[in-house]
Amino acid sequence: MAEKKVIFVAFAIEDERQRDFLKGQSLHPRAPFEFVDMSVKQAYDSAWKERVRTRIKRSDGVIVLSSKNSLNSSGQRWEIQCAKEEKKPIRGIWAYSDDRTKLDGVNTFVWSDKNISDFIDGL
Repeated sequence: MAEKKVIFVAFAIEDERQRDFLKGQSLHPRAPFEFVDMSVKQAYDSAWKERVRTRIKRSDGVIVLSSKNSLNSSGQRWEIQCAKEEKKPIRGIWAYSDDRTKLDGVNTFVWSDKNISDFIDGL
């Protein structure tokens, strides 16, 4: 079996349930990937940023769950910037079928097995 890919998921804390759904996809037996979760509810201090950067560096790619909540999420915005600085492949996935919020510099796709798998397979 192929080596598992490590995927960092950047999301707004309000979209935690959507993250859980996405994470559930990695439990499927054929899924050759695992997700890294750095969600925190407390303030984003420098120690958190160091841990996030370390995990992003170790990741093969980053999935950004995009929603209207993303626009006000300073933590998610920082994670996206960090992923760009570390030159990690980024794939935006719309968190909800009725929300097509666009984030600057993030190429975003409809949430589907194919769109997620194609990104991961291409890493």
